Amino acid sequence: MKRISILGSTGSIGRQTLDVVDAHPGKFQVVALAAGSNVKLAIEQAAQFRPAIVSVATEAGARELCAALKSLQVKKNAPAPMPEVLFGPEGMERVATHPHAEIVVSAAVGVVGLPATYKAIQLGKHIALANKEVLVAAGEVVMAAVQKSGVALLPVDSEHNAIHQCLRGGEPAEVRRLVLTASGGPFRKLPHSKFSRITPKQALAHPNWKMGQRITIDSATMMNKGFEVIEAKWLFGVGLDKIHVVIHPQSTIHSMVEFVDGSILAQLGPTDMRMPIQYALTYPERVPSNTHALDWSALKKLDFEEVPAKKFPCLTLAKQALRQGGPSPCALNAADEIAVAAFLERRLEFLEISAVIEAVLGKMPRTAMNNIEDVLQADGEARRLARIEVERRRN
Repeated sequence: MKRISILGSTGSIGRQTLDVVDAHPGKFQVVALAAGSNVKLAIEQAAQFRPAIVSVATEAGARELCAALKSLQVKKNAPAPMPEVLFGPEGMERVATHPHAEIVVSAAVGVVGLPATYKAIQLGKHIALANKEVLVAAGEVVMAAVQKSGVALLPVDSEHNAIHQCLRGGEPAEVRRLVLTASGGPFRKLPHSKFSRITPKQALAHPNWKMGQRITIDSATMMNKGFEVIEAKWLFGVGLDKIHVVIHPQSTIHSMVEFVDGSILAQLGPTDMRMPIQYALTYPERVPSNTHALDWSALKKLDFEEVPAKKFPCLTLAKQALRQGGPSPCALNAADEIAVAAFLERRLEFLEISAVIEAVLGKMPRTAMNNIEDVLQADGEARRLARIEVERRRN
């Protein structure tokens, strides 16, 4: 039985991780959960999976959670001991570093999950990584800790998970390039001349995936693919020249690896995140599953297109940030988060998202990124610059 902790248990990936656990009784034990502000769902998860520790975002949430669990104990005549209830960054770190946890699912949204994930790596915990910020903002620092601790960093993101699977078919020296597939989002066919009128409602209507608001907007701008390029560099130790992005609107091929002899291995599957989650949790084993399968009868064709740079400048900005290194990838992520939030609040137009990010990258001071504190400082400065840029554009 593999013992796991989950950071971000009430988010989309966290909920689907618990679906995988529930579908494989006796295979996993949940020892700790870190939720956010959804205390109601955290109560349900704690009651069902009985972790030793549960953490939520705030002290008020912790009091609500504690009272609810005590009430359930009384109603059910105390069938199980109360978990330890914590809150805030310290609570999240306690979840990530639980002494019995063998693998930590890092699925908390934003840089809030970075320090706890980093601490878990330092303590030798294997990581199932679903939090883009861990490698986008702090790839150099995090990978140094991974190499020092000798832990496995297993990607949950469907594209990187696909590449991880394909790379099992060859040696690193045999790889010509990694090919990340992108759906193209909701605006793949929309003329660039109409981008200035895009609304949040339109941008949130992803054709293939159901995701959180920020990642859905990042898909619409293709910044998510830019983040994935940065992640791929750190996860697989390849240069930018060996990472290619191609639009594949069906999202059936999750990504591919091209080898030096011209052979290409592709990983196909349904648009169901439980599949890569299960792979990461059970690696290096593969275990049977009846919860997800590709519907071959619905597979009519596979289309591929190059990415039009003019329509999707965020992908170009991500590559620029990766080339610059230092604080630039961290600033890219922070500025994007601020700009996307402003767009969703209708304080920015869709085209201004990339403009804000470009302005922040141009103003970021060049500093060394030697530790997590440096990363968090760069993140804070980029957010400050992004807020100033958003306000400047509103006035």
